[in-house]
Amino acid sequence: MEKASGFCGFLRNMFGGAPASSAPETAKPAGMGGEAIFEAVREAGRKAREASRRMAAASPEAKNRALETLAALIESREADIMAANAEDLAAAEAAGVDAPRMDRLRLTPAILADMAGACRYVAQLPDPVGAMDSQWQRPNGLLVGRMRVPLGVVAMIYEARPNVTVDASILCLKAGNAVVLRGGREALRSNVVLAGLLREALAEAGLPEGAVQFIDITSHEAVSALCKLEEYVDVLIPRGGETLVRAVTSQATMPVLKHYMGVCHAFVDASADLAKALEIVYNGKVQRPGVCNALECLLVHEAVAEAFLPQVGAKLGAAGVEFRADEASLPLLGEKAVPQKPEDLGHEFHDLILAVRVVRDMDEALAHIAAYGSNHTEIICTEHHPSAMRFLREADASMVAVNASTRFNDGGQLGLGAEIGISTSKLHAYGPMGVQELTTTKFVVFGEGQVRK
Repeated sequence: MEKASGFCGFLRNMFGGAPASSAPETAKPAGMGGEAIFEAVREAGRKAREASRRMAAASPEAKNRALETLAALIESREADIMAANAEDLAAAEAAGVDAPRMDRLRLTPAILADMAGACRYVAQLPDPVGAMDSQWQRPNGLLVGRMRVPLGVVAMIYEARPNVTVDASILCLKAGNAVVLRGGREALRSNVVLAGLLREALAEAGLPEGAVQFIDITSHEAVSALCKLEEYVDVLIPRGGETLVRAVTSQATMPVLKHYMGVCHAFVDASADLAKALEIVYNGKVQRPGVCNALECLLVHEAVAEAFLPQVGAKLGAAGVEFRADEASLPLLGEKAVPQKPEDLGHEFHDLILAVRVVRDMDEALAHIAAYGSNHTEIICTEHHPSAMRFLREADASMVAVNASTRFNDGGQLGLGAEIGISTSKLHAYGPMGVQELTTTKFVVFGEGQVRK
């Protein structure tokens, strides 16, 4: 199929480019033109804005009841969800969707159990709305504080990840927000079922069903319209590949929380416990190579390269990993290694491919990360405390870890219950965004009649 050009062409290929035979009948109602689509999206935004006022004032008990109800609905309606997902998978396979996207699209009983568990976990988290982050008194007696408040209306544009429909919604609702969801074409059937369960849970808890708006129009015009909805949407979060994020960001007229790429590095220091480091590197690359927190580049201190890299070559090579190796590492990695090309550095492979470099010291490792990293996840394997602390301070990423896999940069793994995405920008949020990150603060002032002089 010939690729369309420009922003709308990109969106057509990303969200509406599957063959017509694989598109659900509800994808784009017959005769619905661009103006009608814009009005439909605008109406969804209006309803979300209206519902957001009630959500901001909702009691913690009501919000938690909605989440507990949703967990029960996910469990009791498992057959319906799995049937819809099976249709999505069949259509995606017929359309030639690649393996990483198929992996993200697929729901299993275990994933549904995790989704229900996330609902219950988030329900048990402290309610952030109305909490005072800090408070201080001025010399004139004024008591000044910063109070947590909802963002308002959060819009999500995401690809073939039906779990995002639930993760994003439960976090937004817990934080007192309304949410507008625009998923990818591949997951439409799954998302429609899940969005229906969300609205049912809200209604049973006495909360406005309009707090969850799901846009089921899969044409590119719906995404373009959502990007222009600053009248109703307070913040937009695109979740998907770098091209999607950059395209949406360039068009959005409201603030965007961005996650461009996941080029994650591991640096094995001279003092590393090599057995421990081998397991960490293996887990980071092999467990789930198609996700954003998978390991993409291994940096090894020259003092341990000859001892460590043959172990990497044997263990990861046996798991099917191909190594894109620099000159120093190439002879140490075995038959699965090929010479490294410049474009292999700073690249998100989404596959069983790992770039490898031997570095002189931490200075060179940090310089490499600064040049090729994506502010997502960086780790160090070391038993030397000063080296660990220096790496934590100087490696610029939303999560930096010592002796732990890159795969832990995830809201659920870090104790947030779920995440709406991982922000690699630094304004408002940096790293996995949970309930706290879906609020902001406003100043509140208590006086006793003070006037300014």
